[in-house]
Amino acid sequence: MTTNSSAIEKKYNKWIILLSIVIPLAVAVLFVVKIPNATPLPFLPPIYATINGITAVLLVIAVMAVKNGKRKLHENLMKCAIGCSLLFLLMYIAYHMTTPSTKFGGEGTIKYVYYFILLTHILLSVAIIPLVLITYVRALAERFDRHKKIAKITYPLWLYVAVTGVIVYLMISPYYIY
Repeated sequence: MTTNSSAIEKKYNKWIILLSIVIPLAVAVLFVVKIPNATPLPFLPPIYATINGITAVLLVIAVMAVKNGKRKLHENLMKCAIGCSLLFLLMYIAYHMTTPSTKFGGEGTIKYVYYFILLTHILLSVAIIPLVLITYVRALAERFDRHKKIAKITYPLWLYVAVTGVIVYLMISPYYIY
């Protein structure tokens, strides 16, 4: 490892830790804190579900690109996937701070399927934050051996979070009140 690579990783480690704590806390708080007299934003869920779908597609294409030796394309697609995830997060926070929560109305087995998918989606969305950031920083530091090692963990989990975000939306969308 070069000194420069080590310095780059160390430089970003504090940010990775900070963001890995602050983002989940902010999301948790949004379920308690509502903006008084805010205009509800019921149009956001289909948009951010679509963004989750786009993220999933970007991830798959990015992995195919790097496997085909197209490193610059991979890099650009991954930056777009990170941007989509950030855009999703901002819309998700805006929606939940301004709009009453929707309860899932399904019954029987589908209810348990929904809550299983939702719970695993939420837990992995928290875990994916530091994984994505560490994976990105390792590429930035040109530590591709270490980048590849963690990317093998990050990729399937991030893909699962993106795909289940769409599934959760599709399952709860019939119960939205507009």
